[in-house]
Amino acid sequence: MKYSRLIPLAAISSLAFLACEEGSSIGSSIVSDQVEIVIDSAFTVTGHSVPIESVVSRSEYQLLGSIDAKGYGYLATDFASGFMPSNKLTTGHGMGPENVDSIRLAMVMRKGDMVGDSVIPLGLEVFRLTKPLPSSGLTSGSSVDTYYDPSAPIASTVYNATVVGLPDSIAADYTYSSSTTDEARVVYVKLPQQLGQEFYRKYLSTDGPALFNDPDAFQQWFPGLYVKNSYGSGRIMRFENSAVYLYLSYKGTTDAGNDTTYRFIDSFLAITPEVVLNNHISQTLSPEIKTLASQEPIAVGPIGYDTEIQLPIKKIVESYRRQAGNNNVINNLTFHVPASAIANDYEIDPPANILLVKKDKRTEFFKENKLTDNATSFYATYNSTTKMYSFTNMRQFVIDAIEKDDEGTLTDADGEYVLTPINLVTETVSDGYYSTTEIVIAITPYIDTPAMVKFDLSNIHLYLTFSKQTMH
Repeated sequence: MKYSRLIPLAAISSLAFLACEEGSSIGSSIVSDQVEIVIDSAFTVTGHSVPIESVVSRSEYQLLGSIDAKGYGYLATDFASGFMPSNKLTTGHGMGPENVDSIRLAMVMRKGDMVGDSVIPLGLEVFRLTKPLPSSGLTSGSSVDTYYDPSAPIASTVYNATVVGLPDSIAADYTYSSSTTDEARVVYVKLPQQLGQEFYRKYLSTDGPALFNDPDAFQQWFPGLYVKNSYGSGRIMRFENSAVYLYLSYKGTTDAGNDTTYRFIDSFLAITPEVVLNNHISQTLSPEIKTLASQEPIAVGPIGYDTEIQLPIKKIVESYRRQAGNNNVINNLTFHVPASAIANDYEIDPPANILLVKKDKRTEFFKENKLTDNATSFYATYNSTTKMYSFTNMRQFVIDAIEKDDEGTLTDADGEYVLTPINLVTETVSDGYYSTTEIVIAITPYIDTPAMVKFDLSNIHLYLTFSKQTMH
């Protein structure tokens, strides 16, 4: 349907005086302008599900665990990563490798960043990588089998995602922050003491400080760790950071002359955006989701399905040309996509954010770490109240289409787009003394806990808005 309303801009009366010479005439003209705001929504969008077997595994998160969910399927995740070293460890006081008491890996999950049962015990194993991970080409399907020795785990533990039933003194150790909004769970894995002594011995060596100050050289010396599930199923956790802690101590005396033990904790290794992280994902989708995908447009993450759509780009341009006239301005194109959760027994929700990207630019977008340009790529956040993704700034998409139509190069392929789940990496910046703004600094493939959504393309809202001026 089409909506329009008249907005009078001005009714201008002017009297022009021409008095240049004797005998000149005096003329007058009255000009009135009206601007009509036209909103056209008589458009149809079609689409279908397409299988996605792997995605670029670049992510800020580490995924671990497995689930077998009715209505979704089986999903297992583990990760391998290099580590960014600290260039300063605690030294002095005559301490050497023998002063290393212990070393442990700490994996931090913000409260709620999981799917499944928080209480069920799962097992994990940690392996030392035997060579550095490649800096490019890794996907969620990339195997790490040639990067570690499966017969030589260096650590193992049983873990869950809850502190229910633990004494307060112990539970506090599993809380990431005192703020209720920042509560988290920490999975600790005790690593071999000999590994801690190896790190400390290397740092104290002649070339140690230089090595720890050079991340690339450090990766060659210590390629990293591989963490995998060893047994159990029923939960997938999303860790937002992982670090390795070194615990040191030495015996001394107090100022009063009493014997005491001085203890130190160094956080000296961490998974950061600068190192190579590979989340390995195995998936077998359920028959129910495969049947649904053959009938409806859906998206399933972290891998599974995207939805390819055909935006009616030629009809949009035709509508504009038919109604706009000569004096006009493109105001906007907005695209609202109704979306709903898909039934399952693990409370798997729709992805928080969706990318709308030109089909032939999808791979390039992620490979080149691009941000949306609001011309061929856009993102929207799921509104759980309206059950809708809304792309609200597609003006440049229309302008570019009109220009291509002027050149005679506009084709249906210019309207071929993909809806795919994504993660947003944000940063908070200060606008002044009292306000802050959250900005998107990176967009990555959806390497995250399971998510799935069904799109209702038969009820989309695609609104083209433009202004046209009528001269009277």
